[in-house]
Amino acid sequence: MNDENDPVSDLRTSVVVSAATMMVTADASLALVTHPLGACLAIAIYDPLTRVAGLLHAMLPDSATDPAKAEETPAMFVDTGLPAMLQTATDQGADLSHVVLKVVGGAALLDDAAPFAIGRRNYESLLKAISHYNLRISAEKVGDQVSRSARLDVETGILTVVTPGEEDLTI
Repeated sequence: MNDENDPVSDLRTSVVVSAATMMVTADASLALVTHPLGACLAIAIYDPLTRVAGLLHAMLPDSATDPAKAEETPAMFVDTGLPAMLQTATDQGADLSHVVLKVVGGAALLDDAAPFAIGRRNYESLLKAISHYNLRISAEKVGDQVSRSARLDVETGILTVVTPGEEDLTI
């Protein structure tokens, strides 16, 4: 998941952000990475002034399906994970008016028209959630029928999208 054109990326310590977890940090020596996302979303934030970065690996769109689980593990759901990540980022000095938000994942590995369509519903939940914070998505690679991984460089805020069979994409 290292960008061959960026030798500095090889110097970063990769920290895996597993499903239903998040990490927020200003440690420029780190890269936050996900395993293949499938229908999950990797939601990346970065404040270029304070260099606080965060990565949320959300599995499901709506915490109303299991409020107890959402309280125990807010990062499992888009609608509780995003507010938790943004609060953690502001606690570490990020200013939401400067935050750049990027998103990867939300694949339709089966059939997007199926009753569950988790990938599409995750993305719709994100759009609803960001409207409460006056945030907008600055870059995305979502949908399709392919599972992607993501790598967020904490120092630069660059998000690299890794898709099997394709060249890495920097967004």
